[in-house]
Amino acid sequence: MSIPASSRRKSKYAPRTPASGDRVATSAMIASLDAEGRDTIAAPFGHALVDLGRTRDDIVGLSADLSKYTDLHIFAEAYPDRFYQMGMAEALLMSAAAGLAREGFVPFATTYAVFASRRAYDFVAMAIAEENLPVKICCALPGLSTGYGPSHQATEDLAIMRGLPNLTVLDPCDAVDIDQATRAIAESPGPVYMRLLRGKVPNVLGEYGYQFELGKAKMIHDGTDVLIISSGFMTMRTLDAAKALAADGVSCAVLHSPTIKPLDVETICAEAGKGGRLVVTAENHSITGGLGEAVAGALMRAQVHVPFRQIALPDEFLDAGALPTLHDQYGITVDRITAQIKEWLGD
Repeated sequence: MSIPASSRRKSKYAPRTPASGDRVATSAMIASLDAEGRDTIAAPFGHALVDLGRTRDDIVGLSADLSKYTDLHIFAEAYPDRFYQMGMAEALLMSAAAGLAREGFVPFATTYAVFASRRAYDFVAMAIAEENLPVKICCALPGLSTGYGPSHQATEDLAIMRGLPNLTVLDPCDAVDIDQATRAIAESPGPVYMRLLRGKVPNVLGEYGYQFELGKAKMIHDGTDVLIISSGFMTMRTLDAAKALAADGVSCAVLHSPTIKPLDVETICAEAGKGGRLVVTAENHSITGGLGEAVAGALMRAQVHVPFRQIALPDEFLDAGALPTLHDQYGITVDRITAQIKEWLGD
């Protein structure tokens, strides 16, 4: 039975629209960070896993119908007998990974970050983390790295996963970081949640002689006025912001913290405790529950009293749209980071 137009209820909620207000091309909504004009390395996670597989027949790969979009397809092509396609069933993905781990394998389970953290959380908690099994959960599209709106934007995944006992939580920066972190977690005895960048991933930290160490923060660039503690692709951006600030006479240090849990409290407190610097955290995550609050808690517990600020995504469901537009809108571009720090310094 049709309902007369005059009798239909009107929703009190306005429809969600892209940030620009216009139809957005798909390519702009899933654009890779290689658009920043940097040297890139293709699929560092997939290639690192293939390399590990040559000498480690205990390593297996699992996907929830997203292997092409997490770069696990490269491993699947190299070792088809060690790849398991679980379909669009993240709970099954985590349960199967746990079962394989119990049988002596080291499973790398891949999907999107929203699906691992929200949809499969109880299975990660009960089947993997509580049992302290060596399952490596490696997830694409972390934070605001897709323009497809809240259904795909994992802006709270670090907060969710930080709360699980036994679980190591990683947010690597670039291709070098991802390659080295993948190799490191393969040797780690416990469960891991790691964020991924996919496709052509920028190569930034190699020029600084960086070496990933599980549980360690590394000083990438030193400075005397500001200490930025960052993770993920925000370290690329804070390094660029440090160069821009230097041109204005502001000396800015960048401390990269790819391990969110266990946090490198010793290094962070030592650097913050040197005094005389504004301490800023920068992350591709909600301002709630991620790197910033982890650092703030560590500083308070150690009684390191410093001026402290956070650069992060707001505590809200974000818009859909083109990534460059969204990154500017939510304050995580180089220009917005630079301007914000100058404002905090009173320049």
